[in-house]
Amino acid sequence: MAERMVGKQAPQFTMEAVLPDKSFGKVSLEENMKNDKWTVLFFYPMDFTFVCPTEITAMSDRYDEFEDLDAEVIGVSTDTIHTHLAWINTDRKENGLGDLKYPLAADTNHVVAREYGVLIEEEGIALRGLFIINPEGEMQYQTVFHNNIGRDVDETLRVLQALQTGGLCPANWRPGQKTL
Repeated sequence: MAERMVGKQAPQFTMEAVLPDKSFGKVSLEENMKNDKWTVLFFYPMDFTFVCPTEITAMSDRYDEFEDLDAEVIGVSTDTIHTHLAWINTDRKENGLGDLKYPLAADTNHVVAREYGVLIEEEGIALRGLFIINPEGEMQYQTVFHNNIGRDVDETLRVLQALQTGGLCPANWRPGQKTL
C-alpha cells in the first residue's frame, strides 16, 4: 500500500546533475532548505524522448517566474549526467533541450525515484511525478502523471503561489484573488 507523502518531511536527496552552466555538480534538498528555498522537483522518464523536451524546455522558459517565488526547479530522470549533457547540447529544433536555466539530475541508482514513489521498477524509469516542497522540507504537493501526458507549467506556478499564500485557496483560485 502506498504511503502518504503530503504533509510529511520529503525524502532527502543528493544527486549528480548537469548545472545550468553545463558543468557537473550536485543538487540536494538539504541545500535548498539551507537557502530557504522552495523545491519544485519533477521526474520524467527518459532523455531523447518526445513529450519530455516539451515540458523540460517549458519549465526552463518560465524559470524566472519560479525564481521570483524563491523556488529552485530540479528535473530528474534515471539517465546519466553524460546523457543529460548530450541532450542539452542538442538544439531544440532537433528534439534537444538547448540551454536550460535549472539543473537536470541523474538518479542512476533509482533510489530517489523509488523513495518518491514514481519508479517503474520493471522498466527502470520514472513516471512524470511533480513535487513541491517547502523550505522546511515538508512535502506540500504531489502529482503523478502517465508518461504520455506532459505537465502544465501554469498549473505548477499557480499551485506554488497558492501554497505560498498560507491561506485557503478555493477551486479555480488565481494569484491576486482572495483566499478564504
